[in-house]
Amino acid sequence: MEALIPVINKLQDVFNTVGADIIQLPQIVVVGTQSSGKSSVLESLVGRDILPRGTGIVTRRPLILQLVHIDPEDRRKTSEENESKKNGRLYRGIDGEEWGKFLHTKNKIYTDFEEIRQEIEAETERISGNNKGISDDPIHLKIFSPHVVNLTLVDLPGITKVPVGDQPKDIEIQIRELIFKYISNPNSIILAVTAANTDMATSEALKVAREADTDGRRTLAVVTKLDLMDAGTDAMDVLMGRVIPVKLGIIGVVNRSQLDINQKKLVADAIRDEYAFLQKKYPSLANRNGTKYLARTLNRLLMHHIRDCLPELKTRINVLAAQYQSLLNSYGEPVDDKSATLLQLITKFAAEYCRTIEGTAKYIETAELCGGARICYIFHETFGRTLESVDPLGGLTTIDVLTAIRNATGPRPALFVPEVSFELLVKRQVKRLEEPSLRCVELVHEEMQRIIQHCSNYSTQELLRFPKLHDAIVEVVTSLLRKRLPVTNEMVHNLVAIELAYINTKHPDFADACGLMNNNIEEQRRNRMRDLPTAVPRDKSLKGPSGQSLSPTELPSFEGEVAKAAAGGSQSGSVSEQNDGGMGNWRGMLKRGEDSAAGDRAMQQSPYPSSPQKGHAVNLLDVPVPVSRKLSAREQRDCEVIERLIKSYFLIVRKNIQDSVPKAVMHFLVNHVKDCLQSELVGQLYKTALLNDLLTESEDMAQRRTEAADMLKALQKASQVIAEIRETHMW
Repeated sequence: MEALIPVINKLQDVFNTVGADIIQLPQIVVVGTQSSGKSSVLESLVGRDILPRGTGIVTRRPLILQLVHIDPEDRRKTSEENESKKNGRLYRGIDGEEWGKFLHTKNKIYTDFEEIRQEIEAETERISGNNKGISDDPIHLKIFSPHVVNLTLVDLPGITKVPVGDQPKDIEIQIRELIFKYISNPNSIILAVTAANTDMATSEALKVAREADTDGRRTLAVVTKLDLMDAGTDAMDVLMGRVIPVKLGIIGVVNRSQLDINQKKLVADAIRDEYAFLQKKYPSLANRNGTKYLARTLNRLLMHHIRDCLPELKTRINVLAAQYQSLLNSYGEPVDDKSATLLQLITKFAAEYCRTIEGTAKYIETAELCGGARICYIFHETFGRTLESVDPLGGLTTIDVLTAIRNATGPRPALFVPEVSFELLVKRQVKRLEEPSLRCVELVHEEMQRIIQHCSNYSTQELLRFPKLHDAIVEVVTSLLRKRLPVTNEMVHNLVAIELAYINTKHPDFADACGLMNNNIEEQRRNRMRDLPTAVPRDKSLKGPSGQSLSPTELPSFEGEVAKAAAGGSQSGSVSEQNDGGMGNWRGMLKRGEDSAAGDRAMQQSPYPSSPQKGHAVNLLDVPVPVSRKLSAREQRDCEVIERLIKSYFLIVRKNIQDSVPKAVMHFLVNHVKDCLQSELVGQLYKTALLNDLLTESEDMAQRRTEAADMLKALQKASQVIAEIRETHMW
């Protein structure tokens, strides 16, 4: 059991060498108000004057004090502490049986304890200033002596309320935060120091101890200045725990006064006087109080506490060792063969880039879509939905259609719907598919750029070691993508231009639509004939322009016009159809156009701002057609036919574009970059003149590798120390 505390001291030394505080080791933390006697208690435990003394705030930095018990005959045989590598000989400066060492002075040995006190003052002023400021940067001191027990203590600045000197206004908050930083460690024992000449109910030390240790299992109370209580009073009730009970106990001590310190009274003499005082004032409690009993109690509590904490410490150290080993592996080894390393990194990046596109990457993103998955989403969700949202008749009104029909007839009245008007209008609508197609190319190009960063951050962390190589790879890939972008855009532009170059009215899907439309129009004609008024003789209603009767089969069928306009045929009807209102031809429409009432139907403009053309078609007639007016049945029928044909053909083209654009993007951009990436990188970067520059490691990465290696070595050494204890069955 007694050997457990030196083990903790060894672990503390191991982690001190790397300046790390990642392991919370068992230790005793001394807290109390300013001038409550904390430093005097520590000096009594050490048996020497080593701490700065005075009025006001004296302890302004945490002091981690390790007491190491040594046998007098072995004090010069501990090679770890005394051996100097200079000339292979032992240090000759250790003439006494006690000495001390600071962490910040490395291997310097202090045998003069007055010099230790001066070094503490100098180191405190170096960091905290020469006034009253505080710092959380600890001072590490080890004391080797045959007169001490194995302990690890932390002396903290005293709790204060009012700032003095150059202390900040929030000095109280800073000190409390510093205290809680140490006492919140579940592996620490809290030594709450309170002066006997103050009321225990107002003890700040016990208050903060209870805040950090709510169940009181880690708190030991020390009552100082028993000899300074008012005449007629004693601390019997306090020491017996009747005022405020403390689970680990309450121990009273008698410190040296400031006069004793000024007169250089030895600590050993003070301990003898303390024992005599306790025998006189508290004879029944003398054996359970005093500095010697406090030292033995602290040693016992710390050993039991270490025994309980060691299994958890071992687990924690093993976990951290595995983490730092993985971290060190990610930093890589120093480069020996630069050519092979460069080629390996280029090949690995190119392979990882391609695997990210194909969806077989080692590191799969779970927060969002990336790589090939996002490209697929762009093709089938973003691009597909955008095309589906394009209205086939967007941007066209009935007046636009009618004006196009009239402009296509020239100066002659038209007997049938001109095919040119359909072709003109459908090209205008198909042209609107070009902008979303080019936007699809742009989105895929942006995703290809994002894959570069994804590979750098998640997949090829070795590139982070060489920032210049990383920048060069990014530049080469970006340049390759930039070169392929105009080629892909040109191909997509050509796909739309191909559709515009030839309006294939013989397309099977379009012919089927025309046939269905013919059937619908024939059905509508029969319905209109059935609905003719009975007062009108049917033979009169079927008179031709010259008064001769026409059979139903001789009537000019409008579906013939539709089929003619769709198929581009040259046949024409023999007779123009008469309308009930005498508005069956273009002359009647022109004659009565100015007197017509407002039209009952006009389609709204398309809400899509991506349409390349806006507004109405230009009217080429000398007499402008009113924007809104009542259309004749013939006009309505003509416009309806054109609109249905436009919609049918537009849907066919949209389907083609939706299928061909992703294929073009994959061939000209994605697959080309995948196939040429490695050869492009090798051709641009694998050059002897660039080796040294590209493989220059960043200083930050080299420093982090060194720190990780040192920490891993410290953790492995700590694990070995704990393993040695386990082998000796110490717990």
